[in-house]
Amino acid sequence: MIDLNGDVFFMNEAIKEARKARAAGEVPVGAVVVAKGRIIARAHNQTQLLNDVTAHAEMMAITSASSYLGSKYLNECELFVTLEPCVMCAGALKWSQISRIVYGASDDKRGFMRYGKEMIHGKTKLEFGVLHEECTQLLTDFFEEKRRMQKNN
Repeated sequence: MIDLNGDVFFMNEAIKEARKARAAGEVPVGAVVVAKGRIIARAHNQTQLLNDVTAHAEMMAITSASSYLGSKYLNECELFVTLEPCVMCAGALKWSQISRIVYGASDDKRGFMRYGKEMIHGKTKLEFGVLHEECTQLLTDFFEEKRRMQKNN
């Protein structure tokens, strides 16, 4: 059964992470991993800071959660992320066997759903649209600001 109150709470926590990314000049994507109703990992995009194209919020959260649990498998965990995972992140999530992915904003250009749900593990449940407007607005504002800055330079 889906707990909408819990989903909203955890997505708000992911949004807090996305705001940290934005404050650091990163694309504002945030993620949290939840196990048994408790956040065990928090992460946000750090590709600029680490000079690493794989430092997406989801990848950082998977690594942190795996370290916390002492296991490469996250089959009793849920990921809440503000933006639909890309193909790279979907692949990592598939290998982690995460039990559930909840994302806020869709990514029609780079999101894994462009290629179908087969990109994630067959047992992984998928939810989307939780706090969709808030998640989308974070990204819209970030890219509008970037375009304004480029135009003024």
